[in-house]
Amino acid sequence: MKANEVRKMSAAELETKLADLKKDLFNLRLQHATNQLDNPLRIAEVKKDIARVKTIIREQQLAGR
Repeated sequence: MKANEVRKMSAAELETKLADLKKDLFNLRLQHATNQLDNPLRIAEVKKDIARVKTIIREQQLAGR
């Protein structure tokens, strides 16, 4: 996911996306703990996506949207 894609989303869409990413991260961690995870690098990707979404949400809050 690119930052440009995230910036085009509305505040409600960002909150929904953040919740989905957190669920994905939980499931990936669960799979990792039970040795069922195929691609461990996916955990890092999801963490970075969460950080991107949170950053954009904060930028919008500071801009007064």
